[in-house]
Amino acid sequence: MTKKKIKNKVCGSGCGGAFYGLGFIGALIYYVSTATSFWNGVLGVLKAIVWPAFLVFELLKYMGM
Repeated sequence: MTKKKIKNKVCGSGCGGAFYGLGFIGALIYYVSTATSFWNGVLGVLKAIVWPAFLVFELLKYMGM
């Protein structure tokens, strides 16, 4: 009796990473360019890291949930 090795394939994980990466760069440029002080720039970097949370929050607020 022979055993076949089954490889686990993860498909589609690259697209989400690319979407987050491009969004991070865009959010970073936006938040840092609109900063009026050094600490607003630091806050902008932190906001750029968690931008998907802002997106989901605003989407749910728009949908009335």
